[in-house]
Amino acid sequence: MKTQTRRKSISKFIFLIIIGIFSSSISFAQPNEPVEKWKGKTILLIGAHPDDDHQSHGTLALLKANGNHVYIVTLTTGNVGTKDPKLSQTDLAKIRRQEQVDAMKEIGLSEDHYVNLGYDDGRLEFANKEEVVGKLVHYIRKFKPDVLMAFDPGYNYQVWQKSDHRAAAYLAADASRAAEWPLMYEGDIIQDKLEAHLISEYLFYGGNITDKNTIVDISDFANQRVEAGTKYISQWTSGWSDYLGPDINKYPAGEKEKLYKKVRNRIKVIDGKSVERFRYHKGVPDTMGHAPRD
Repeated sequence: MKTQTRRKSISKFIFLIIIGIFSSSISFAQPNEPVEKWKGKTILLIGAHPDDDHQSHGTLALLKANGNHVYIVTLTTGNVGTKDPKLSQTDLAKIRRQEQVDAMKEIGLSEDHYVNLGYDDGRLEFANKEEVVGKLVHYIRKFKPDVLMAFDPGYNYQVWQKSDHRAAAYLAADASRAAEWPLMYEGDIIQDKLEAHLISEYLFYGGNITDKNTIVDISDFANQRVEAGTKYISQWTSGWSDYLGPDINKYPAGEKEKLYKKVRNRIKVIDGKSVERFRYHKGVPDTMGHAPRD
């Protein structure tokens, strides 16, 4: 009996070691060619709100500097997220657009590489799904991205995220699937002379830490990420409750220092390097959310 128990314990120990090794290799794996060396690719980032791209700003700056083409499609106008009673939804939508455009300029991206689909903040999951997917398919076929960056829809199980992020994750996933089939949303193909397009690489952000398998060294672009982040004054300062305009110097004493500290502290540092982490996936869209199955 003792021998049998000992064998079970040993077997369990070996199993745990194997799983640990496998998990470690997954956690620290990189694409065949490190993201830092990507050149000549087209990257499309799909986000829910005008600040969702911020957690990837270092990588986006790096990619742009390396000669890649970067586009951002934002699904909502961000027209709800404030506690300032003086602001209307229209006011806030204009403010949020300008903040995002200004942030993009800090990382080398121009406004003509930005699209906002205009849906209401906080209500994306109630929007007409077919309509949203159709619009995303249009831009996927127009920009022809080699890489899609989006909220992680989950690996083996759904990732819990707040409603707009959750909706954006699945809308982006569904659009990437639909875009490759020429008989889906064929109006793009017939009327706009676009072509069906297959995306084969993905960088997912916002998912579970244990699912992230790619680390991008953004050390040379950390300052750009910081400067970009400081543009979100209506969201990351006391402007959240009392918006005084886009100039941080017009806010209470110490506000500017607090903002810069907050943005810097959001950067992950590993082994002395500033990094951003993603779940990288390569393959057809249908396999983005699960490991190989029998």
